[in-house]
Amino acid sequence: MEDFDVLKPLEPRRVRSAEEKAALLAEIDAEGGRVRLVARRHGISESLLYNWRAARKAAALAMGAPEPLSFVPVGVLNKPPAAEVSPQSTPGDTRAGSIEIALANGTRLSVDAFVDEQALSRVLRAMRRTA
Repeated sequence: MEDFDVLKPLEPRRVRSAEEKAALLAEIDAEGGRVRLVARRHGISESLLYNWRAARKAAALAMGAPEPLSFVPVGVLNKPPAAEVSPQSTPGDTRAGSIEIALANGTRLSVDAFVDEQALSRVLRAMRRTA
């Protein structure tokens, strides 16, 4: 029978509280999603942070949280060019609360302040799936 040595980790595994995990995940979000930066700063494996982030997303979806939305920069127009004026609008009609949403695939969607938020949310999700 041969002799052999059992190697143990240099340091025992550290158990982190839910608050510590949440703080590290919030730090990742604040860094624009740069897991590597936060991992290096705290001496943590990147894969551990990715696992925590995936677990947080799965838990949120299981609890019925909506899918996370991403925002894009928008511009504000003082008044639309003549070609973009809706046939229903009259000259000088500013249609308070109107907004035009331009998706990455080139689709444009115009709504006003009276749009049903749940219906708009369903339409945007459907449009995102077909993009």
